[in-house]
Amino acid sequence: MANPEEEEGEEEKYESFLSRVRRTVYVDELTPHASKSVVESAFSQFGTVKEVIFLPNYLGPKELPTGVLIEMESEQKAKAVIETVSQFPFMVAGMPRPVRASAARPAMFSDRPKKPGRRIQFRWVDPSDDEFDKAQRVKRLVRKHTAEAAFMIKKQLEEAEELAKQQSETVTTHHKKFEMIDKLTYDGVAQELAGRYNMKCGPPHR
Repeated sequence: MANPEEEEGEEEKYESFLSRVRRTVYVDELTPHASKSVVESAFSQFGTVKEVIFLPNYLGPKELPTGVLIEMESEQKAKAVIETVSQFPFMVAGMPRPVRASAARPAMFSDRPKKPGRRIQFRWVDPSDDEFDKAQRVKRLVRKHTAEAAFMIKKQLEEAEELAKQQSETVTTHHKKFEMIDKLTYDGVAQELAGRYNMKCGPPHR
């Protein structure tokens, strides 16, 4: 058994961890293409972002996380993020759908300390045990959910790639349009057309 001093130290450590949890926001529906710098930049408008932790994708490719923990500078800032994102669409990395935000939970942190007083027990289940069939059904459900999650991630990647292509084409089109307008103004064609149709037009920039 732990002595009173060790138990007190564990309680202080766990309380400090809970304080960190309260100032952390869990965000999902995130495009797999979002990087740490993109997420930090998107949420820094709410306040200082202390840490960004991408959660491993346990049901698909681990290099494509779809959820992230964002630790803000205070509990109030974390609540402000949740309230704002819940009321208004908030896009990250140009995705066509908004992200969702909710309060983080202790179980989401892989580095969480042991909860004071908690004792975990486990046992092997024998095939003849009544619980064995339940465990097998749960295992089959997990496999089914894994396949469904992998399919959804594939669709998300396709959407993200298509959106990136559309955005790139839009930027290129706008750039060409502005180049043409600038050229017409610089060459005096715009002023000539304005005079013909009795429209006001500023002098070309030289």
